Amino acid sequence: MSVDTAAIETVNQSFYTAIEEADLDRMTEIWAEDGVEDQVSCVHPGWALLTGRSEVLRSWALIMANTTYIQFVLTDVSTTVLGDVAVLTCVENILTAGEEGDASFAAGKVVASNVYIRTANGWRLWMHHGSPVLQDEEGEEEEGELEA
Repeated sequence: MSVDTAAIETVNQSFYTAIEEADLDRMTEIWAEDGVEDQVSCVHPGWALLTGRSEVLRSWALIMANTTYIQFVLTDVSTTVLGDVAVLTCVENILTAGEEGDASFAAGKVVASNVYIRTANGWRLWMHHGSPVLQDEEGEEEEGELEA
């Protein structure tokens, strides 16, 4: 594993830890700054495209404020580094709690693509895109399904 790959995977794990711990300060550190010609972007499962650092961070604040419990187990992690850009893909195996006071839990899978850019402050998240994995009644992934 290269030094860059290890650094990216460390930042990626920090990204998911920030979500689990509802740590908006840490989330803010992880995301890149908007440039003059480029802006960070994020697509949460089922949401429209969000562009711009303030809009993206506002979405995470909303998610964190309305999530009582969430845990991510990442599988199928693959990292490709191309100069100052890196793409990390993974499967997010997610466990969440029901509403406060409700003892129920829900599980699901999301396929995620996280694009990182090298900055003066190290690798920062530039784009996150999550697509839900649909499952049939037996809990097996549907083959041939296209997600929007």
